[in-house]
Amino acid sequence: MKKIFVLALALVFAFSLVAFSEDVVRLGAINNLTGAQASIDVPTYNGMKLAVKLANEKGGVLGKKIKLFGVDAKTDQTAAANGTRKLIDVDKVVAIAGFSDTDYALAAGAVAQKAGIPFVTSGATHPEIPKRVGDFMFMAAFGDNVQAYAGAEFAYKKLGAKKAWLLKDSAMEYTMTLAKYMKERFEKVGGKILLEDTYQTGDTDYSSQIARLKNLKEKPDVLFVAAGPDDCGLIVKQLREAGIFTPVIGGDGFDTPLLVELAGPKFANNVFFTTHISYGNKSKVVQNFINAYKKEYGHEPESAFAALGFDAIGLIINAIGRANSLDPKAIRDALATTKGYQGVTGNISYKPGDRVPTKSVTIIRVKDGKFLFEAEVLPQ
Repeated sequence: MKKIFVLALALVFAFSLVAFSEDVVRLGAINNLTGAQASIDVPTYNGMKLAVKLANEKGGVLGKKIKLFGVDAKTDQTAAANGTRKLIDVDKVVAIAGFSDTDYALAAGAVAQKAGIPFVTSGATHPEIPKRVGDFMFMAAFGDNVQAYAGAEFAYKKLGAKKAWLLKDSAMEYTMTLAKYMKERFEKVGGKILLEDTYQTGDTDYSSQIARLKNLKEKPDVLFVAAGPDDCGLIVKQLREAGIFTPVIGGDGFDTPLLVELAGPKFANNVFFTTHISYGNKSKVVQNFINAYKKEYGHEPESAFAALGFDAIGLIINAIGRANSLDPKAIRDALATTKGYQGVTGNISYKPGDRVPTKSVTIIRVKDGKFLFEAEVLPQ
């Protein structure tokens, strides 16, 4: 047993020496660049690449340039796990960032946790991800409880909604969790859920759910829709085609160009969603990011997920600098003590023992195909 322990220490020491002896700092980025999650993960990866480029222009970190190794998980959980193993075993990365959905972050995070490699999920929002995975897992985004509470409070207090219809995708943990907290907070502040209905990822016909909605004796003041990026636009379109123009409120899964592309500019009106940033924010940090993104990719950031990808990599680079080490354990410890990191999506800090940041929530209103800032909410 003693020999095994000594050998393990030697391997850790050897890994650290190899990492320091290299000319570059090796970081991993794993995202769903194809498949149903691509509309939010491609901007995420763009943000990550931009963060590395800008950091390298300033000299990198620890006197070394940063190299980003990217993997496409293809919206497949097995590919997410296998891709993470490749980043660790083949590319020899010292930390990983990625994913905008809980299911994929959990699959990849378990592999990183076992290998002792820090993982910052850029956009996955289930508030229990770090607890489920372990002490090497961190979130760059707020939890679903925070954004769902913000959406529910906005509906009740700002829109004056007292009765709601709730639709959720029963095949996604993200949507189930979001719906759970939407219902919890709406009822807590005094609202009433008239009907809670479900569909499944891949469905394209929502006529049964819409028929049940139209047959309700009481009519809802707001429609809560917990949907992923591939579904939200089609759901909104079919609601409007059925003559239902009640305000719709969704989570950050709505923060995708697909919402307007699938629903159409006219039908997407009176839709609100919670997300991580408004690019209408005139702060220097936000505007500098927008300008750098436009210069690099020829257009403005597609969604808040671009900024989240940028912040996830920024958190890791910041932690490496403060740790003054490429030892994954030292990076993990530095991430855990992050205080007041100025990200594009806001100040990021982790409380002791809690690897989910506390951040305010942006409410976006869709009008004539444009995403407009509506409110900033820090739910009670």
